[in-house]
Amino acid sequence: MRVISGIARGRVLKALEGEETRPTTDKVKESIFNIIQFDIENARVLDLFSGSGQLAIEAISRGAKSAVAVENSRRAADIIKENIKRCDFADLISIHRGDFAEVLTKNAKYDVIFLDPPYNSNLLEKALETIYSFDILSDYGIIVCETDSSSEVLKADSDKYSYREYKYGRIKLTVIRKSEI
Repeated sequence: MRVISGIARGRVLKALEGEETRPTTDKVKESIFNIIQFDIENARVLDLFSGSGQLAIEAISRGAKSAVAVENSRRAADIIKENIKRCDFADLISIHRGDFAEVLTKNAKYDVIFLDPPYNSNLLEKALETIYSFDILSDYGIIVCETDSSSEVLKADSDKYSYREYKYGRIKLTVIRKSEI
């Protein structure tokens, strides 16, 4: 696993060994950043269920202003810290170890939110409900959800969000864009 582009291009990142996390593949990560490439510059990024921190790191490498990596696992949070240090991004990425809901209810606004919870859990739905409820996505902001290809993403009861799906084998990306209301 490596940083694909930007100022930290080519840096090798560590991932937690075992079944505890499921790192986004380089192919899917490259696709994500191709889809949102014009929305990253100066963005405030939230990487929920961060795992190795690679999405937050990739965003910073490509010009995002700041990022928060949220991870419940102590071991994974230690890996994120090490990866941030490898890329010299300690001033740009903060780590929140604990429940994702704590971050979502702090009234901060984000331009890009990455959601990649464990598959077949209800965490994605809970995170989206909280994001919609607390309205933490900035106007014209983007949420990128990574799920297995058969999962459906919770849609808001509002016409201020648009949804687009991309499939890569057994992985599905759902990109949610918020318009200004």
